[in-house]
Amino acid sequence: MTITDAEFKDEVLQATQPVLVYFWAPWCGPCRLMAPIIDGIAAAYGDRLKVIKMEVDPNPESVKTYKVEGVPAFRLFQQGEVVESMEGAVPKQKVEAMFSSHL
Repeated sequence: MTITDAEFKDEVLQATQPVLVYFWAPWCGPCRLMAPIIDGIAAAYGDRLKVIKMEVDPNPESVKTYKVEGVPAFRLFQQGEVVESMEGAVPKQKVEAMFSSHL
């Protein structure tokens, strides 16, 4: 699911399950490498983990609020709070390790 700043509160902060927010940009090479990994995680964990994609350029409010300094970036939210944070292109196992203890 792709969202905007306007949808962030409803889709992420008020979610009842953990939410992995993937910050990306179309001009970002490493983001293109991460896209199929994120899609795979969304498919595999969709019943327990909400996966959100957020493009950084049109959504400066969320980028600033959650201190996204580079893309790709990941923020794991639980009950409206960031509980894990990671930036950069990383292996699927590292992304899974980020959220697995919160499921």
